[in-house]
Amino acid sequence: MQKPIVVVGSINLDLVVGADRIPQVGETIIGNSFSTFYGGKGANQAVAAAKLGYPVSMVGNVGSDAFGTQLRNGLEEAGVDTTYVNTVEGASGVALITTGLRGENNIVVVPGANGHLTPKLLEKAATILEHAGFLLAQLEIPLETVEYLAQFAERHNIPLMLDPAPARELSEKLLRRVTWITPNESETQELLKTNFENGDQRSYAAAERLLDCGVKNVLLKLGSRGCLIAQGTLAKERVPAFPVSAVDTTAAGDAFNAGFAVGLMRGSTVARSAIFASAVAAISVTRPGAQPSMPTGDEVECFLEQHSITTAQQPSYTEQVR
Repeated sequence: MQKPIVVVGSINLDLVVGADRIPQVGETIIGNSFSTFYGGKGANQAVAAAKLGYPVSMVGNVGSDAFGTQLRNGLEEAGVDTTYVNTVEGASGVALITTGLRGENNIVVVPGANGHLTPKLLEKAATILEHAGFLLAQLEIPLETVEYLAQFAERHNIPLMLDPAPARELSEKLLRRVTWITPNESETQELLKTNFENGDQRSYAAAERLLDCGVKNVLLKLGSRGCLIAQGTLAKERVPAFPVSAVDTTAAGDAFNAGFAVGLMRGSTVARSAIFASAVAAISVTRPGAQPSMPTGDEVECFLEQHSITTAQQPSYTEQVR
């Protein structure tokens, strides 16, 4: 029997406004669409993995409002086990999202019930956590809960993937307990407290610095430039992105993380898992919404039959992030 992926994280309702472009500070513009979608980085990753056909359990909170019932139903309809999704008094989490014509977005998240996902609630979910084959976490829940989960993962020898979003400073004690960290470039800058320009040389050096912080493995998400894999002392590998026309990049990173975890759980190599994850993310950005954009396993296999990319190993240079 397959050990499940267990996602510990946020469950939100996304309120999405479409416009020709994202407004500047203090500017009012006229939008052209409004939609609601099930979201939250945790729930997005759980739904993405479930739609790929892998068993998934969600540990999280919804509120006692009408949104809470809808969000729970959305998870269950996607095939996610919600046994450990708690209903707490008050509002569910929401995300206010603006998207532009080129698929760019900005997001404001109001945690609501997600802010009450405490270590004590994780203790109540110990049964499913102990049986996990892979634990996935993000930073839309209290940091103390993520730290508790990391200790739990280390104690039970369960791999933990951390998506460090929204970006914030993390302790080396937490980072040392993470099996895979999957930041994008802005999140990497926050983790390292430094700016680095786009480009492979800086990306390689940034990944090396993250390894120096104690993380076992780094998967640096580079947007349209693909991703960079850094595993300890092994040669780094870069996986190019699949070229697609983006409609909405919301939850692309969540799609990637879920695809990567599913690939690893099914026994694929790290590089093949990253290619699979890139395909999942590529399909997701061609569709509007967070969870509705997640592809099925059959769709990903069909996409991979029609597209091909190859990985590239680290070139020989030693430039460092300054």
